[in-house]
Amino acid sequence: MRKKIAIIGGGNLGTAMAEGLLASGFCQPKEITITRRRKELLENFLAKGCKVHSNNKKAVKESEVILLAIKPYNYQAVIEEIKAELKPQKHLIISVITGVWMADLQKAIGQKIPIVRAMPNTAIAIRQSMTCLAQNGVAKTHINYAEQLFAQLGKTVVIQEKLMDAATVLGACGTAYAMRFVRANIQGGIEIGFDAPTASLIAAQTIKGAASLLLEKGTHPEQEIDKVTTPMGCTIAGLNEMEHQGFSSALIKGLKTSYQKIEK
Repeated sequence: MRKKIAIIGGGNLGTAMAEGLLASGFCQPKEITITRRRKELLENFLAKGCKVHSNNKKAVKESEVILLAIKPYNYQAVIEEIKAELKPQKHLIISVITGVWMADLQKAIGQKIPIVRAMPNTAIAIRQSMTCLAQNGVAKTHINYAEQLFAQLGKTVVIQEKLMDAATVLGACGTAYAMRFVRANIQGGIEIGFDAPTASLIAAQTIKGAASLLLEKGTHPEQEIDKVTTPMGCTIAGLNEMEHQGFSSALIKGLKTSYQKIEK
């Protein structure tokens, strides 16, 4: 069922979601409203046929799905602004606000409203996000709708909200960890003879292909590793040296350190 969507907060994340939903055909331009204080920065969406303005209350009143894509420090002021327009039987809130729990939103709203919390990553800009979803006892139709929406922008998985911090580390911080691996691969490629652009292309496409193998075939990483490690070969020699230098251990420790930082 098609629904009218209000994206409250037309910053980088809000506009990336709007672009993806339009490109996928999940929404028609007339079904999307985007708000931002400086609405002149959204003129390209206005040209496409979307509604663009700075009136959050009006956006909520005219929509059924409210995508909250605002900064964490600003959520209470925005909720105070729109809560009078929120109707339990009409609206579904999908929050992509980092670090704000559904209970906090519910308390600020002051009434029982269906809420789904989503944690996408920066690859949402190219519709390749890994988005984790959590919900507060909403109807199955609501969580199904949220899954369908974010499926237009990449992959989705439904998790318990208590795992959202861990999901942030694995799925959002994980983008930076993957980039650091690619950068090291490029540096190594240059050291063994490639120019930087060629090394960058090979490294990036190789990691994209490796990830695609896991996603499309559903195999375990070790199964794919076994296919390229021959007895006394160069691959196993390199892998063993990386392990001797603490490759896996360093990555795991990095993940745990990031998680501990969030938990403080």
